[in-house]
Amino acid sequence: QIQLVESGGGLAQSGEDLRLSCVVSGFLFSDLEMNWYRQAPGKGREWVAGMPSESNTMYAQSVKGRFTISRHNAQSTLYLQMNNLQPADTGVYYCTTRYRGTAYWGRGTLVIVSS
Repeated sequence: QIQLVESGGGLAQSGEDLRLSCVVSGFLFSDLEMNWYRQAPGKGREWVAGMPSESNTMYAQSVKGRFTISRHNAQSTLYLQMNNLQPADTGVYYCTTRYRGTAYWGRGTLVIVSS
């Protein structure tokens, strides 16, 4: 069964840090291109960061320099280290991948950043 399960969200104050995790099962994780998206209240989903391979990372301009995406292939886990959080970072964070033309999403983890 293919599953993506996010964790690590919570309440943070402006300037604090959080680390999100996404455990993936049912795939050969090391072969997958992985991405993080987020959805703020009342808005559409926004791409945050991507990791097409173990050595290649990409970031949205809004998080560049503050967020770091990484992966541990042996543990089939994707991470998002979020530093210096701001209220605009509030939202539900999802990990996602695509396999054989089908997109797979986790259920998300909620991050709330207060000023």
